[in-house]
Amino acid sequence: MVNRVFVLVLLALLPLAATAAIRLTDDTGRIIVLAAPAARIVSLAPDLTELVYDAGAGRTLVGTVSYSHYPPVARKLPRVGDAFSVDLERLLALRPDLVLAWAGGTPQFLIERLRALKLPVLVIGTRRLVDIAHNLELIGRATGHERQAQAAAQTFLAGLAKLRGEYASRKPLRVFYEISATPLYTVGGWQIISRMIELCGGRNIFGELHALAAPVSLGAVLARNPQAIVTGSDPGAAVRLKEWHQWPQISAVKTGSLFSISGDLLARATPRILQGGQRLCEDLHTVRRHLPSTQ
Repeated sequence: MVNRVFVLVLLALLPLAATAAIRLTDDTGRIIVLAAPAARIVSLAPDLTELVYDAGAGRTLVGTVSYSHYPPVARKLPRVGDAFSVDLERLLALRPDLVLAWAGGTPQFLIERLRALKLPVLVIGTRRLVDIAHNLELIGRATGHERQAQAAAQTFLAGLAKLRGEYASRKPLRVFYEISATPLYTVGGWQIISRMIELCGGRNIFGELHALAAPVSLGAVLARNPQAIVTGSDPGAAVRLKEWHQWPQISAVKTGSLFSISGDLLARATPRILQGGQRLCEDLHTVRRHLPSTQ
């Protein structure tokens, strides 16, 4: 009789146990099931590190990779490598119950290796600006911080809508984004920077490229005659922009429409991209005011 009561109680509790599990669908369509909210997370990209803090789950982070310097408290986290190479022994020593990988950034072989070691890996990607809100909510569900994450997501979406409403319908501009000069690299249409250019009423002159980043020829840039040239604000930015003065026939050079914006604010798929977007939109609007009416 006692055994029968025990079995009945156990069966009654099974549905409760099932509902406690957390089911997550990552960027690849893979379903990850966590028995409980993640409490020890290792992030394999600076963007992801920032998103965890934005979602209110910063205390769950036990490790990350190089260049994860925002927010400042993230600088204190142990490093397990960089975006492309990870010290597996160091990572395993942190005993993570969830690893966050960046779609298109974290090498696939590394993701498979981590899975082979029985570590839950959640792959997170960003193809559209609104995906940032989705990623915040995903991390919130994974860590049990749904309320904070949803609030952050809604704040981000409101800021995004405000920028779009103010600038998206402005006169289109041809924009070239320069990642590096030697070799000459730019962003493709799926890259988050390109998405922000579009929101600001611009058109990436290499928007047809499917790669996130790709080499282009100087001749191709000259032929497409950008009306604005934008690059990151790293120490070499001034030199890169100055070199464009060798080609005064370019519309961007004629009007002095050469800009640098912090890569941390424009290239990282986090809520801070709204700050970079605001700067970009304002810069492009300045270009419109100074363009000859025939352009």
